[in-house]
Amino acid sequence: MKIKNLIAATYAPMHQDGSLNASVIPEYQRFLVRNKVSGVFMNGSTGDFASLSPEERKEITTAWSKNKSSDLYLIDHVGDPSLKVAKDLATHAADKVDAIAVLAPFYFRLNSIEKLVQYCKEIAACAPNIPFYYYHIPVLSGANLNMLDFLKAASKEIPNLEGIKFTNNNLIDFLHCKHFEDGKYNVLFGFDEIFISSLPLGADGWVGSTYNHLAPLYYKIKTLFEAGKMTEAAELQRKAIRFVEILDSHGGFNGVAKGFMKTFGIDCGPSRFPHTTLDDDAYKGIRKELNAIGLLEYLSD
Repeated sequence: MKIKNLIAATYAPMHQDGSLNASVIPEYQRFLVRNKVSGVFMNGSTGDFASLSPEERKEITTAWSKNKSSDLYLIDHVGDPSLKVAKDLATHAADKVDAIAVLAPFYFRLNSIEKLVQYCKEIAACAPNIPFYYYHIPVLSGANLNMLDFLKAASKEIPNLEGIKFTNNNLIDFLHCKHFEDGKYNVLFGFDEIFISSLPLGADGWVGSTYNHLAPLYYKIKTLFEAGKMTEAAELQRKAIRFVEILDSHGGFNGVAKGFMKTFGIDCGPSRFPHTTLDDDAYKGIRKELNAIGLLEYLSD
């Protein structure tokens, strides 16, 4: 099935001592469903996977699997610089989530479509009965490869290939992927700050971190676009960009945005190094900044 609408890239909840706090996940799940989020993308960049051990990543996968529901589609990112670790994570996830995803190895970087397909094929085979997504995020993985070329090759080699999490601003490549084989593959757009730019290209599924915080705003952008109210839609997109910029100005977006979840009653705890962890008073100031640009009414509930 093609998952549609907003998919939240979720945080790894932690205790104050930095250990995982999976007890937060049931309420986290209810919060996302309440805000009409369609799915979870766990253990990704937002979820600090690179700062977690394989066992911790498995713990997060298991915790979310215990909170599966028909309202929330679970995608588990299992990619790792070690192919062995990635295959082990895929095997663990195979009977627990709805789909798996991998990004390319990011230390010894891949330099060809052939190597990328080989890497993906071996991991996908460890969870053959669930859909497989490639997580395209070249700014972090370094695998700045053409995704249309990837689909052409991978579609012949990976039986459970479902699509791509497309976190790049190359809209031409995105468009070609959307139309490859008459739209056969689910190409999920992953660049929150240009959400509005994906709409004329036919995007109907999105994965991003700010969908935790601003789901009502993005659904409003989509509604305004569909009504032909482009000026109003663009103004809301500008507010979404300012949200990212304001949080980022307080020490870096990832850690500050994770801590912001506490303002919704979802205490995801501190961030691991090198991300920033702020105190409660700092978030009171951030809310004042967001109020000044008229953003508070669009926050998730």
